[in-house]
Amino acid sequence: MRRSSTPISPGKPLPLRGWHRVPPLLAVLFGLLTIHEGGGVLFWSDAARQAAGHYVPFVLWFNFLAGFAYVVAGLGLWQRARWAVGLTFAIFAGTVVVFAAFGLHVVMAGLYETRTVVAMSVRTLVWFALSFWACRRIGWNRPGMGERR
Repeated sequence: MRRSSTPISPGKPLPLRGWHRVPPLLAVLFGLLTIHEGGGVLFWSDAARQAAGHYVPFVLWFNFLAGFAYVVAGLGLWQRARWAVGLTFAIFAGTVVVFAAFGLHVVMAGLYETRTVVAMSVRTLVWFALSFWACRRIGWNRPGMGERR
């Protein structure tokens, strides 16, 4: 087991090293991609709107706006800010609620695209994983969480 030369003070999370830099970068890139794709359908491109097919407006708007939260969460995770842990859980919870509402839309014979099911599944899994990682790596509200023991 390798010892770190970085002193650890109680209540401070460990610095991000190695693969631990990937989740915050993933959150930021996922957010930027979400903003770009959602914004294209909502505001910029008739071609993108037509290519989207039977998109569900409330899902599209949620994902577009959530993209900004993804970027903020990723930046907060990079800085190991404890508020970012809460934001990852809020994004995950919001995604689950919108996914459930989308499911209700489908059950009530609403038009939709199969790729929406896939995209919402991926979003739900990604934000579950990011929330789990953030809680383990950075900690929640208790001092000392996220420290190497």
